[in-house]
Amino acid sequence: FYFPHGKPQPTIALERTLRGILSAFDTFPNNQVTKDELPRILKICGLPYYWRMPVMVFCQQHNSGLVERQRFVEFWKHWSGKISIAELKKSDLLEIITLLEEEDDINQIMAFFSYEHFYVIYCKFWELDKDHDLLINQDDLSRHSDHALSSRIVERIFSGCVTRNDNRKTPDDEPKMSYTDFVWFLLSEEDKRTPTAIEYWFRCMDLDGDGVLSMYELEYFYEEQQQRMESIGIESLPFEDCLCQMLDMIKPQNRDAITLGDLKRCKMTHVFFDTFFNLEKYLDHEQRDPFATQRDEYGSDWDRFAAQEYELLITEEND
Repeated sequence: FYFPHGKPQPTIALERTLRGILSAFDTFPNNQVTKDELPRILKICGLPYYWRMPVMVFCQQHNSGLVERQRFVEFWKHWSGKISIAELKKSDLLEIITLLEEEDDINQIMAFFSYEHFYVIYCKFWELDKDHDLLINQDDLSRHSDHALSSRIVERIFSGCVTRNDNRKTPDDEPKMSYTDFVWFLLSEEDKRTPTAIEYWFRCMDLDGDGVLSMYELEYFYEEQQQRMESIGIESLPFEDCLCQMLDMIKPQNRDAITLGDLKRCKMTHVFFDTFFNLEKYLDHEQRDPFATQRDEYGSDWDRFAAQEYELLITEEND
């Protein structure tokens, strides 16, 4: 029998867990537990220690710092979150979270995220957010990485083609990027090899939304790259020559248009994207072997970027 949301736990198992929760709460004054006492309850539910803060935030009332029994029971009965049981079974998320309890330095566990990653992303966001209202506009984002991105791609990012419906607007209808959207942007910008990043930038470059990158769309983005190179005295390839290079590299099934599938099959897609909208990285690719890897001891381009930026930030703080 197929369960679309994962096979549910037997009723008897749920009842047993519920009885354990109630009995544990009965041992505390007023049937309430503090943050330090909550792990005992979580253990009964089979939840790891490091879930205590999310559960605490969700279950406490009026920032009291206490979790009341009935509130927790309601949470346990109805909790579903964003991840189904089937999805959890396919991943090692719970095992990784459990490892956090055993590891003295949680930064050593990089499977999903780390404090270093958070610190780098937040510092990058704060640096661009000049008025510190936790929202950045188009001009703010254009300053990212010393204006490495073209104005045309920045404009496309703010057009709504890659946002998750939480962009906000000022009274004069100026679009703003939230911290959540910035996370997606930075991860996609610093590691263009991932499927998520490829989809992100494909949607940005697909101006007419027809599901393919046509030659006129590539020319539209490359035109600004040419202008920027000429402004700093660098001779650029004519578009026709650049296009031939890109088509030879991507090897699309149809040379008149590039599909998302074409880009996902290619190992050099990050070079393709940088050619059309990131001048700094494009010039870097031009000056070295495009097949050389910088991954070395790092797991991904993102891990490398985050490690290097974290070291820079720590050094600046200590100076």
